[in-house]
Amino acid sequence: MPQPTPTHPLVPYSIRLESVTLVRGEQRVFDGLTLSLDEARIGLVGDNGAGKSSLFRLISGLDQPQQGRVVVHGCDTQGTQADRRQLSQHVGLMFQNPDDQIIFPTVAEELAFSLTARGETRQAARERTREFLAERGLAAWAGRAIGELSQGQRQQVCLLALQIGQPATLLLDEPFASLDLLSQARLAAQLEATGQQIVVSTHLLEHVYDFERVLWLEQGRVRADGPGREVCEAYAENVRQRAEAERGAGRA
Repeated sequence: MPQPTPTHPLVPYSIRLESVTLVRGEQRVFDGLTLSLDEARIGLVGDNGAGKSSLFRLISGLDQPQQGRVVVHGCDTQGTQADRRQLSQHVGLMFQNPDDQIIFPTVAEELAFSLTARGETRQAARERTREFLAERGLAAWAGRAIGELSQGQRQQVCLLALQIGQPATLLLDEPFASLDLLSQARLAAQLEATGQQIVVSTHLLEHVYDFERVLWLEQGRVRADGPGREVCEAYAENVRQRAEAERGAGRA
């Protein structure tokens, strides 16, 4: 399959969380979290419930902090209505389950919606969608029904629908979790080909092992922050030690 030429980001990478506190129900998810996310490739690792999805929801404006600020490419997520409208043009979030994201019955309609939502005419959106798919060797996908696609293919459609709108940052929540090895390889190649900033939350450490930066979240705190290889190995060793401790306790 031909690989597209990476596009250049629309604006410099600039995501800031300043002393953010997020409370959901009785749970304090983050307590004074401060982060700057400027690198082109960032991974998030950690146990379930560590705060990875909550971080994505804050950055994309779906959740609002009780204290502190989240500023994404100059847009305050709690700012003016104009700021909030611009936020959706700067950040795209891909959910774990593609069926939670896909709205339209065909691939072309799903991708075109990303453009009409930004103000393009339907005709212009349809033309750009055909060009976009052809550039990626996927021209035959335009009329395909979403219901006929595999899980991996639907995941790919979700990513294409985000990419066509060219937000500067893509937030991908466990994108590899339900994919077979071939589908994982295809999706990884698709990510590698984009010039957009990519932030990936994953339990499959090999997909962020070579990233320039990986954050290990633990109970809403940053346990480690550094090069992918270093942080992934530290987290994997921690998991191994905890698993051994649990087995030892079970034998006692």
